[in-house]
Amino acid sequence: MKHTISSSLIALAAAVPIALAGCSSDSDSNGDTNSNGNGNGAATDPGPGGVQLTASGEALAVTGYNFPPGPDDDTFLVDGWVFRLDHEIVAIDHVRLWDNPDKVPADQSQHGAQVAHLDGPWAIDLHNGGPLTGEGGDPEKAQPFGSIKAKDDGSAFDTTVRYGIGFSTIAATASATNVNLDADGKTEYDYMVDKGYSVLYVGTVSRPEKDDCSSAGGDAYDFSKLPKTLKFRLGFATPTSYVNCQNGSQFPGVMGLNGEDYQRGIQFSSSKSVIGQVTVHADHPFWESFAEDSALRFDQIAAQYLGVASPVATVEDMQGVDFTAFTDKKGKKLPMRSCVDDKLYTPPYTVGDQLHFDPLKVPVDKSGTDPSKALRDYSDYIRYTQSTQGHINSQGLCFVNRNYPSPAGGS
Repeated sequence: MKHTISSSLIALAAAVPIALAGCSSDSDSNGDTNSNGNGNGAATDPGPGGVQLTASGEALAVTGYNFPPGPDDDTFLVDGWVFRLDHEIVAIDHVRLWDNPDKVPADQSQHGAQVAHLDGPWAIDLHNGGPLTGEGGDPEKAQPFGSIKAKDDGSAFDTTVRYGIGFSTIAATASATNVNLDADGKTEYDYMVDKGYSVLYVGTVSRPEKDDCSSAGGDAYDFSKLPKTLKFRLGFATPTSYVNCQNGSQFPGVMGLNGEDYQRGIQFSSSKSVIGQVTVHADHPFWESFAEDSALRFDQIAAQYLGVASPVATVEDMQGVDFTAFTDKKGKKLPMRSCVDDKLYTPPYTVGDQLHFDPLKVPVDKSGTDPSKALRDYSDYIRYTQSTQGHINSQGLCFVNRNYPSPAGGS
């Protein structure tokens, strides 16, 4: 599926630290968040020879997912849920630039020496969009949060070569710079700090006004018994480094190395600044498979709140839920259903069979006790797929280095 985003520019005066104590420890009085003085934590354009750093959750972080999907909706929940966000908050840190992004064509994790960096952290609500058009094109928006205008040693970037680029999500900290959180967003961010989350989704799913899909999984299950409306507060304690990313927009039509979709890294310009957009794809947590751009589902979450009064879905409630054979809260088999035309979605197995998700080659051990060895339950699964959501410039895939206990691998 393709994605769209949106962005917006905010003045330096609006980018205030969340903590009352003031700026983070590596900031100076000019709002510079890079200890060597070459980075700028403000939303200013660094001009020729520099990179402006922005963040986006695509248009979907702002608009959510419609159902039924309209003619322009290429992302939707195939089991018929309407998805709306109030907040998608992310804690971003450690932007890095390296020499030689093509160092090892067959191994994206390998790159040359670090040449520049900018440290935050920054607290950004992607649902609030931003003033800039995102790298995926209108209606995508992006929110500026910093810039880098020179190498760590003070020298200029070479405009004839590409530099590797990457960033991290981290456990939310009270010392982060508040880039665009409103009062309610600040409350949710405080909750993230308390829980150690790096990403938080707050919103609601609901069934469409005309819902013809209650028996789409066969007569053996009545989906109308699931909640008609379900609030969610899905927090992900999944700090992750996104390394040596491909560039989804700067080199159109140029294939990347070794079958990669795009060229790695960014290339500076002597005539204007370039964009380094941290793109957090909002749809990844809901994939039915670890394959890129899988179909999205929410039945597997909603079914865990069957018969619950005023439920609020959380990732923690997914602990112990078997993603290889989903059941509802009462233990009844949950069938797979499709609420869209076959032209929009081809089910991977027979409609009515027990719903299950595909982890590809990632190991699974449902009786395991060590999350660093294998996926144990749906809580592990949803966090693993969520942690693939970091990209550069819309669709540029990165090597994924998870900094929390999870099975090894870069996918």
